[in-house]
Amino acid sequence: MSRSISTVDLFCGAGGLTHGFEQAGLPVKAGYDIDPACEFPYEHNNKAKFILQDVANISSSDLAEHFSKGSINILAGCAPCQPFSSYSRRYNDEQLKWTLCRDFARLIEECQPDIISMENVLQLKHHAVFEEFITELKKLNYYFESYEVNCLDYGIPQSRKRLVLLASKFGKINLIPATHQPEVYKTVRQTIEHLEPLSAGQSSKIDQLHRCSKLSDLNVRRIRVSKPGGTWRDWPQDLIAKCHLKKSGKTYPGVYGRMEWDKPSPTITTQCFGFGNGRFGHPEQDRAISLREAALLQTFPPAYQFVAHDQPVGVDLVGRLIGNAVPVKLGIAIARSILEHIHQVN
Repeated sequence: MSRSISTVDLFCGAGGLTHGFEQAGLPVKAGYDIDPACEFPYEHNNKAKFILQDVANISSSDLAEHFSKGSINILAGCAPCQPFSSYSRRYNDEQLKWTLCRDFARLIEECQPDIISMENVLQLKHHAVFEEFITELKKLNYYFESYEVNCLDYGIPQSRKRLVLLASKFGKINLIPATHQPEVYKTVRQTIEHLEPLSAGQSSKIDQLHRCSKLSDLNVRRIRVSKPGGTWRDWPQDLIAKCHLKKSGKTYPGVYGRMEWDKPSPTITTQCFGFGNGRFGHPEQDRAISLREAALLQTFPPAYQFVAHDQPVGVDLVGRLIGNAVPVKLGIAIARSILEHIHQVN
């Protein structure tokens, strides 16, 4: 390759996208995030430098410190849209979803990187801010393409659909073909069955992240009668919550469910450690999945550390880091697409 590559990861979180880029051979110089809890996992598991900074306050001169003259400069980012994210708490209901995407567009205009990667929720495509983003790319003479990605197609054992936009000054970037077909989609069994059994509220003595939440006596009774892939509708009447008996409750069949061994998991969220927060019950054991199991379903390596060994593991905090992350294998697929494009233009 005739030119070096410099990548900056905005909204880097705990490092899922960066780790995927590095595994694919795409170097990352720095990651920016507003959440101080991201610093340890980002720097401990990756070669890139973590910078604690609000994206609204980042300037082109900040990014210029990482972008080398003559190198191929890449700006990647996944602007969080969840109302419970650290960024979004700063904004009111109208602003919180898309303001960060506009900050991303501003930085693109100011520093004009050679290549852009954006990963986000599918819903973004149907909002005016996405059209604004596309208009900006056209104005700056980028070639671009957006893809609706099913993470199952890239070896991620999780039903998770995302929007991936790739743009370049050199030409269109094609997303690499799917690496997995439905008949060989990765399953929950292939991903977490090997881990030691736990009871609700128990922690592994070997892996501090392999710990699961406690269950109330009522939820212990509920999970014992829950079927893999089933819902609260399978329970005896005396175990069903009153809110589920209302008309509105019937629209939430995915809560209080178990995963199925031989299928992919549902989308891993920031609340995946709670039995009542989705279909996050272990397929066999009477508990919710552990933090390590959630991280593996997000395709983080088994040894990926989210907190230092001498620090307590906050379930809410680590759950947020895991659920907000870009799956590592999706990062690999995006990086491979970019690298193939760079090889072609060189």
